[in-house]
Amino acid sequence: MIKTTLATLATVSAIFLSGCVTQPVKTNSVDKNITVGTVQKEITVGMSAADVVVVLGSPNIVTSNDIDGETWVYDKISQDVSYGNSSSYGTLLLIGTSEKSGTSSTSQRTLTIVITLDSRSKVTKVKYHTSRF
Repeated sequence: MIKTTLATLATVSAIFLSGCVTQPVKTNSVDKNITVGTVQKEITVGMSAADVVVVLGSPNIVTSNDIDGETWVYDKISQDVSYGNSSSYGTLLLIGTSEKSGTSSTSQRTLTIVITLDSRSKVTKVKYHTSRF
């Protein structure tokens, strides 16, 4: 009877705990690493809008402009955070001391790209701005 109860308890526990397992989520989106060098090297005046999408991906903002075309804006922000800590411990017989310290550093980078397209969906102008702080 005890063996049956333990077996039942183990089975119920296994079923209950299997609901807690998380599966990784796969996405099909590709986040491109856009840099100033990519823009300077790959994006040229006269390039088609379709080719721009292949290089940079979809823009964040699309608006109409004065020349019956569109203006595409790519606005990318990245933040780097680093942590460091140290601790020390000393003891003398039964009396101990402990000391902990930590540091953190945060830096942020932005890249804004503005691409102007004419009515034939060809690039007429490329501007960009990057900053780091």
